[in-house]
Amino acid sequence: MTTTDAASRTLRPTLAATRARRMREVRAAFRAVPWQTAYRLRLMLTDAGLVVVAAVVAAVARWSQLGAVGVSRPLWDHALVVVGVVAPWLVALSLTRAYDVRVFGSGPTEYHRVFDASWKIFSLLALVAFLLQRPGARTFLLVAFPLGVLLLLGGRWTWRTWLHHRRALGEYETAVLAIGLRDQAERLIREMNERPRSGYRVVGVCMPTGDVRPGQEILGVPVLGDLRGAGTIAAQVGADCVAVSGSDCITADVVRRLGWELEPVGVDLMLTAELADVAGPRITVTPEQSVSLLHVDAPRFGGPKYVLKSLVDWAGAAVLTILLAPALLAVAVAVALSSRGPVFYSQERVGRGGQPFRMLKFRTMRVGADAEDAVLAGPNDGNGVMFKRRDDPRITPVGRVLRRFSLDELPQLFNVLGGQMSLVGPRPPLPGEVARYEARMHRRLLVKPGLTGLWQVGGRSDLSWEESVRLDVFYAENWTPFGDVLILARTAKAVLTGRGAY
Repeated sequence: MTTTDAASRTLRPTLAATRARRMREVRAAFRAVPWQTAYRLRLMLTDAGLVVVAAVVAAVARWSQLGAVGVSRPLWDHALVVVGVVAPWLVALSLTRAYDVRVFGSGPTEYHRVFDASWKIFSLLALVAFLLQRPGARTFLLVAFPLGVLLLLGGRWTWRTWLHHRRALGEYETAVLAIGLRDQAERLIREMNERPRSGYRVVGVCMPTGDVRPGQEILGVPVLGDLRGAGTIAAQVGADCVAVSGSDCITADVVRRLGWELEPVGVDLMLTAELADVAGPRITVTPEQSVSLLHVDAPRFGGPKYVLKSLVDWAGAAVLTILLAPALLAVAVAVALSSRGPVFYSQERVGRGGQPFRMLKFRTMRVGADAEDAVLAGPNDGNGVMFKRRDDPRITPVGRVLRRFSLDELPQLFNVLGGQMSLVGPRPPLPGEVARYEARMHRRLLVKPGLTGLWQVGGRSDLSWEESVRLDVFYAENWTPFGDVLILARTAKAVLTGRGAY
């Protein structure tokens, strides 16, 4: 063995140890980075990779289309087109604040910003392609845009699922210092700490001077001090933001001074608005010299947006009916062969404006089940208003399978085609339920009931009556076309899991 070989063997363990040490240092440095920064980086890298994939697939389609008509373009030309789409697309995502930490993992805003950036940049690119008359540009855009949007939304959904899992373990949360009166702090703690997916957790409370007692806690969260030391306390407990609830003691001057204290330590300032179930699109802030005015638009239940919704409902129901025709036929045969009675079950429900209509379903119970008083007077697993029973003896064996995967609801596509229902909307109520409505509950009758909706994707029969009504009223007052798309996407998951279906 030569001296060089011996030295090489001696160096190998040393080099391996050095690499291992450097990897540990890199991992430690990465863990030291705030989770918001690390998560944003993951999203940016994922988006970049997915946009490149969509652009490359579109470039291959363009190359094939040009080759079919005998047009030859050099490889660098295709590469230039890919770069000319990828770079502006990623810039557009940044400019529309698709990487804002405040929209991570909660609500539809994150998805909406991704879609908004995508269609705007492709509108611009389509105009440029038209002006330059580049060969194959139309094929490129028609492939890259829909594929890219699907990949980006799928990527965001995957990361959001991962984020929700981590938050369920108590990680990746934004620490909040709540400032306000006791009842305001309690409301904030319940809203944030009891909903891990929100990503916020109240770690401490500051109250007006005179209300603070040594060792005091609010719902298990310690009261750390009064308003005068809120800025210092926020830095000491490692709060990422401070949430201020307005009161007589918390004036504009107090909030202004608090903002000055938080600025040097990098802690965000939030003002909690006492607005229940009002979605972001209905809120506009008008800044004036001495006060910011918060405008809340009144909900609208007519106009061009609803005309568009009706057209989309009809077209979507028509397409789904054609695509699902084999499944509809198979289910109908299974119901007919499994038990005596009609294939369909028709039940009176209340539609938009309180108008009754006959809602169609595949029959899942034995004939005459709705008149069996012995069962209806027995145990009720529902929410007190709607009768539900997990082991309902009236349900047929085939009916249990249909209910498990919501296949019994498919005939409601004919109700959508007839204009009585919408693809997305509140749950269609029974006349007996409507008779027990309070005033606010009638708000859900201002729009058409839906084949699916927030109630269906939020837990269905597992939800309380109060929560079911709240979701329906929230949808009626705050729905958006893009929100409908997200609900339809979530419906697939709800159907597959079968949560709350019995």
